[in-house]
Amino acid sequence: MPGSGVRVPPLLLLGRREPGGFRLSPRTQAASVKRLFAGILLFASAGCGVAQARVPTPSAPASPQGGGGDSVLIAAAGDLVCGFDTPPNIPCYHMRTAAVVKELNPAALLLLGDVQYENGASVDFQSYYEPAFGEFKSITYPSPGNHEYFTPGASGYFDYFNGVGVDSGRAGSRRRGYYSFNLGAWHIVALNSNCREIGGCGARSPQATWLKADLAANRAKCTLAFTHSSRFSSGEHGNDDLLRDLWQILHDAGADVVLSGHDHTYERFKPQDAFGRADDQRGLRAFVVGTGGKGLGRFMRERPNSEIRDNSSIGVLTMTLRAESYSWRFAPVPPLPLKDSGEGTCHD
Repeated sequence: MPGSGVRVPPLLLLGRREPGGFRLSPRTQAASVKRLFAGILLFASAGCGVAQARVPTPSAPASPQGGGGDSVLIAAAGDLVCGFDTPPNIPCYHMRTAAVVKELNPAALLLLGDVQYENGASVDFQSYYEPAFGEFKSITYPSPGNHEYFTPGASGYFDYFNGVGVDSGRAGSRRRGYYSFNLGAWHIVALNSNCREIGGCGARSPQATWLKADLAANRAKCTLAFTHSSRFSSGEHGNDDLLRDLWQILHDAGADVVLSGHDHTYERFKPQDAFGRADDQRGLRAFVVGTGGKGLGRFMRERPNSEIRDNSSIGVLTMTLRAESYSWRFAPVPPLPLKDSGEGTCHD
């Protein structure tokens, strides 16, 4: 969670926080859009972190079964749901993020960690996460964040997704928190960036050993990995060097895309290797999508290969996964401004 530098879009300042989320007060609904865009213009003119990258006009997302069954639509975001102990000065927007997900109707929802603040307690999952995102549980694939482990063993997180006291389930094994599955023509890998909790993330760690074997057994042409902490980020948390060896394994295996959160921002990188060197042939295209609902953070230092950076919009990243390619589009909470979309092909 960003510290005192937490930033929220102008729209968030117009309403009030409630136990189930955040709602505009009746008096301010009519004036909210006008005031929002005035704030956006002021924000943009001040140059507060929005990259001057040109991005294509977004196209309408495909349905989960669009293209005659040859494509799959997914949605992804991290840093989502406020809880009982969330400071009252931080507006919480997770209910509106959930509404965006419902409208998109994706085949899968990938959660990029810090799913439930402040400490991933069971009571918070039941009181806050469940009313907002519970209806998507059957299509949800989570990765744990550092806040989940503020409860020992991330027990609240695993109890919610796997079942109380159940070892393995939708969130993977409690001892690991990493797992993989196939979705359409793609292989999807959920990694656990809480390295100290699971025996490390180095080249000889249990997670690295498992990842090598998993990717070696994978016959899909296209691979996407997701986790909480970001190997590369221009935000307050910055680059996570503990993930370098896992990135190297993904790069060596020809993986295509990595999604993460942790910094409460949106950022997209051009394809690069585990050391941050541009690599158009075999590089991993990375997205930071810490825009799930709990405030927004600051950009501190622009990292190499960063193509777009934004801290004006809450929302989710959508991706349409095809047999040999993919496209992406950021879907903001209306009427927030971010538009980023594009496409790529999978490695040979």
